[in-house]
Amino acid sequence: MLLRLENIAKFYGERPVIRGASLELAAGRTLLLTGGNGAGKTTLLKIMAGLIRPDSGRLTLELAEGEQVGYLGHRTCIYPELSGLENLFFWARLHGLKPGRAALLELMERLGLLPFADERAGIYSRGMAQRLNLARVLLFRPALLLLDEPATGLDTRSRQTLEEEIARAGKAGAGIVWISHRPEEDAAMADEVALLENGRLSLRPAKAAA
Repeated sequence: MLLRLENIAKFYGERPVIRGASLELAAGRTLLLTGGNGAGKTTLLKIMAGLIRPDSGRLTLELAEGEQVGYLGHRTCIYPELSGLENLFFWARLHGLKPGRAALLELMERLGLLPFADERAGIYSRGMAQRLNLARVLLFRPALLLLDEPATGLDTRSRQTLEEEIARAGKAGAGIVWISHRPEEDAAMADEVALLENGRLSLRPAKAAA
């Protein structure tokens, strides 16, 4: 099992945000995480990423040596004065990778960014910046991919590209947790749907949410 949560709880002050959340995620499986605004979805995803600690419960990650967690949050984490390609080179080096220019350009082409590879990222549209941010996460092929509303700012064509890349990552063996406000549409991309409501997590097959 790649990811396991056991009775996770998180409080902000005396207010319980997450109460006794438990789930398991195997490699190659996709979990769609949904719920209303303020339900605690981002908090739960950050706990999975190890960015914040739960107040109780247990998180287990079973990663092989060299495997990493990829987290795509609301911030784009790109440097506006660098070109799109330079941003990817920077993040690759930060993760100890030394990809060639051709490999990074191939990734940018898949995400529809090849014509803008040498343009400053600061002039990218919101959707382009989001696609570059996705490329930043995908370039080190994470074993666990955590996506917080990755479709924000994307048009229909870009959403299709996003879905193709998520499917590609899953087929390559990544476990994926994807926060979505559109479970009816996005459930087709998932194996299971988790609803976070009143701090409680309930799981159902993706077909039941479609």
